[in-house]
Amino acid sequence: MHRFTSMYCSLALLLAAPAAFCDDGARLLGTDHYVRVKSTAPAIAGQDALLYMREVVVAGHALRGRVAPNGVVLFVHGAGTPASVAFDTPYKTHSWMAYLAQAGFDTFAVDMTGYGRSTRPLAMNDPCNFLSAQQAQFVPVRIPAPCKPSRTAPMSTMDSDWHDIDAAVDYLRALRGVDKVALVGWSQGGPRTGGYAARHPDKVSRMVVLAPAYARAGPATLPEPPFPNAGTMTAQSRADFVANWDRQVGCADQYEPATSAAVWAQMLASDPVGATWGSGVRRASRVTSYGFNQAVVAKLTTPYLMVVGGHDKQVVPDRVRQLYADLGSKEKVFLELACSSHNAMWEKNHLLLFKASLEWLRDGKVNGVSQGELKLGN
Repeated sequence: MHRFTSMYCSLALLLAAPAAFCDDGARLLGTDHYVRVKSTAPAIAGQDALLYMREVVVAGHALRGRVAPNGVVLFVHGAGTPASVAFDTPYKTHSWMAYLAQAGFDTFAVDMTGYGRSTRPLAMNDPCNFLSAQQAQFVPVRIPAPCKPSRTAPMSTMDSDWHDIDAAVDYLRALRGVDKVALVGWSQGGPRTGGYAARHPDKVSRMVVLAPAYARAGPATLPEPPFPNAGTMTAQSRADFVANWDRQVGCADQYEPATSAAVWAQMLASDPVGATWGSGVRRASRVTSYGFNQAVVAKLTTPYLMVVGGHDKQVVPDRVRQLYADLGSKEKVFLELACSSHNAMWEKNHLLLFKASLEWLRDGKVNGVSQGELKLGN
């Protein structure tokens, strides 16, 4: 099920003319979808859950019931930031979804169980389920003192994430009448999309992943116990968000403070409960990565563009180079983006990233290269 939420002029038209003069058919249409799924997340296994999915498409295609000319793209988020916040940032030209929609794709972004506007297990309402170091910010207003968790087993897992992605993909295949969709991921979206594509190669056309979290010798299945130090969910405050970004700044004017503020505002809007805790936090299910190791990627044949920021300190370039070396696909490109961090889509070289993703998804090449290593920006 879905509901229309907004219509706005494309970025290209906004640069050329006031919104009042935009052609309705050329505007971008934003739509909220809620995909019903029988959950396999351990905290709510067997229960009905809703996955929130945002769509951005040129209005003329949607209103006339047409599939966008370049097909369907599904964005999958990383370990903390929900997909709509990561990929549809409402500030200047930082919406990756809008960029690809303008170029003729029907774009969707899905939140996994325990993230953003998707169903959250009730245990996520208990601050005791944060790591003990993160609990301190909620004392004494939310909790009187650091406390033992009420849940020590995972809220959700990579397996339940793959189940969620499959539900979203099948929904889109039926909605748009296509056999395959393209996947775009970020960070832990690497194992999410890669693990999924390895299991369902018949449903995935191409892949683009920014800073894929790859562990060559990582586990094939959920390790036991997954959280030896407890903490089945994570909290991120604005101070955490800014500090983590600033430690990855390596060049002048790498990002605008106004961009950071816009992203953080959307982060809190995606979690109205967490927004009331302490100074306001973004909550997320804590999911251990597995099922995306050397053995898995060696068999992955889906065309794959991997991008990493030159100043990324969360997923360093050498880790992504290992993924390039191990990946079985004959169509693969490693792209290092200069003057960029883990948050490259919100930084000054973001349009280079977006353009590369467009070329790969549409043509299977970046700057004419279908296999090899590239560096863009300065």
